[in-house]
Amino acid sequence: MVLPALCHTASAVLRQIEPILVLEQLGSTLFDTALQMVVRDRCVNATYPDAHLSREDSQQKAMTDFYMTYNLIIQLTPILPALLLARLSDRGWRRMPIVVPLCGYLLSRLALLLVVLLQLPLQVMFGAAVVFGLSGGFSAYWPGVMTLASLSSTDTDRSKAMMTVEVLYGMAGLVGSLASGHLFLLYTSTLGHGTILLIVSTLLHLLSLIFSIVLLQVKQVPSQVPVDEDCQVFSQASSDVPVAAPVRIDRVNVALLFAAAILYSFSVGGAIEILGAFVMKEPLSWNATQVGYGNAAGCMIFLTSFLGVFVFRRCVSDVMLILIGMVSFASGIFFMSFVTETYMFYLARSLNLFALIPMPTIRSLLSQQVPASFCGTTLTSLQLSLKFAGLAYIPAFTKIYQGTLGWFPGFVFTLSSIFTVLGMIPIRYV
Repeated sequence: MVLPALCHTASAVLRQIEPILVLEQLGSTLFDTALQMVVRDRCVNATYPDAHLSREDSQQKAMTDFYMTYNLIIQLTPILPALLLARLSDRGWRRMPIVVPLCGYLLSRLALLLVVLLQLPLQVMFGAAVVFGLSGGFSAYWPGVMTLASLSSTDTDRSKAMMTVEVLYGMAGLVGSLASGHLFLLYTSTLGHGTILLIVSTLLHLLSLIFSIVLLQVKQVPSQVPVDEDCQVFSQASSDVPVAAPVRIDRVNVALLFAAAILYSFSVGGAIEILGAFVMKEPLSWNATQVGYGNAAGCMIFLTSFLGVFVFRRCVSDVMLILIGMVSFASGIFFMSFVTETYMFYLARSLNLFALIPMPTIRSLLSQQVPASFCGTTLTSLQLSLKFAGLAYIPAFTKIYQGTLGWFPGFVFTLSSIFTVLGMIPIRYV
């Protein structure tokens, strides 16, 4: 009796989105560390004689130039595919925004593995970025995940359900990041550094793709639920009256939430864009293991942000949750401007304890302002808006960082803190 029950439970778990999410994030964190180290190794001999840069500054410029082009491709190419996948999702094909992007993830990871094994030029990754973008990439995948999480939860539990997805994503990233630096250093006489790491990453993505095709099921919870007064933000109904899904879009709140999300994404994305190169220059000069630990510190914020939502949502509104998260990020990233030792980096990261609360909470609020039939399209439109913001902040922060390398490399983090404060203004008027 026990064994069949366990098998039934395991089967039910494997048919949900969470196992796919965990496998994908484990593979992605391994890939991120591998890409970061491969780019550093390939850029070590870069020179810019016309600019009269030192060897280290030349390496920093080459690395940030690569990431600028690579990330711009990833930001731009998914726009139309993600919109198409969102429309298919809203017409009943809920698995499409999961399966198709996972194909792109798998192919891009395989491309970096070939770059390492065959000593191909690093520019091959630009082509891999195009393939990844044309599959919808993260712009289609993450809204697809959030849509499934949204549809499978009640309105009052939606913020917690989305943060549960976030914390699983973060815990998988934490485990993958801690292991990634050590796996990168593993090698044999025939396989160089990073090869084993990339093989494991590719296999994890292959497994997540198989799960999404064979096992994933979609379920939807009815939208009419009783309202908990402590969690009520926008509804004017009393707690004993059921709240139906909205029949039309609340355009004012949607516009304010979009503005706050874009400003916050601008600040967070711009800072994280530079952080990978920042930790590899003097005085930090991190190696592969330290890069993995640093990425793990970032993933740890998923867990602390989830705990923050779990604790704070009992006594504050969703709007206040967003403001708490923005203050947390603004303070930590401002401190990052003055980091000169590794321990200072972790102190700055510790101030970012609740920095991941704003975006899932904004998505949760957005999903409550539109009819269910527009949920996938709205969340994907938000993700694409963030992509358009990336087309501005990626080159802007890159050029500012390159221009301030000689006198204040951390200036971009101060700038990021300022934009975070600006993002609090529209949220205050929701």
